[in-house]
Amino acid sequence: MENKAFVKIKAILVLSAMYILNGCSSTSLPPATLHQSETSDVASYKYLIGSGDVLNIFVWRNPEVSGSFVVRPDGMITTSLVEDIPVSGKTPTELARSIEEILSTYLRDPVVTVTVNNFVGPFSEQIRVIGEATQPQSVNYKKNMTLLDVMIQVGGLTEFADGNDAKLVRIESGQQKQYRIQIEDLIKNGEISANVDVLPGDIIVIPETWF
Repeated sequence: MENKAFVKIKAILVLSAMYILNGCSSTSLPPATLHQSETSDVASYKYLIGSGDVLNIFVWRNPEVSGSFVVRPDGMITTSLVEDIPVSGKTPTELARSIEEILSTYLRDPVVTVTVNNFVGPFSEQIRVIGEATQPQSVNYKKNMTLLDVMIQVGGLTEFADGNDAKLVRIESGQQKQYRIQIEDLIKNGEISANVDVLPGDIIVIPETWF
């Protein structure tokens, strides 16, 4: 009798645990927030520094504080004089002036030049291509970039892509909007009228065909 009672209790505990786990797994996470591009005027687009960028910082007549620095995941760099300098979201020129101000505490009239290697940029400025592209990836925005330029970088469409049912997702005035784009007409049929301008932060979604 004790063994049967033990088996019943064990079964109840197992079922209770499964119920709790199922209840936990059915809870949905809130959708991710899509952040609008930090570029306010694309006509005068300037590159913004982001995590992963390699910065060459030259301080005139001060080689000991000059050097190459990788932007950390938190958007900062560490130099020999200052541990945490926020750099993400700034243009190289803006960062140079900011570093001059910081270094003026230690140096007399510092003159700083910043150049960027290994361009990555902030996520909000990248164009992300997902779905049935040959090489889905994040693409760094370049001034006057078009849909055709992006598709060349991702290697075009796969054989299973429904390119004419693709969507471009864009944040405008804080609102998410979707636009239908005809990628197949553009790159397979040569219809240049299907080429459109892309903007920093755009997301291109290419579905799979059902046929």
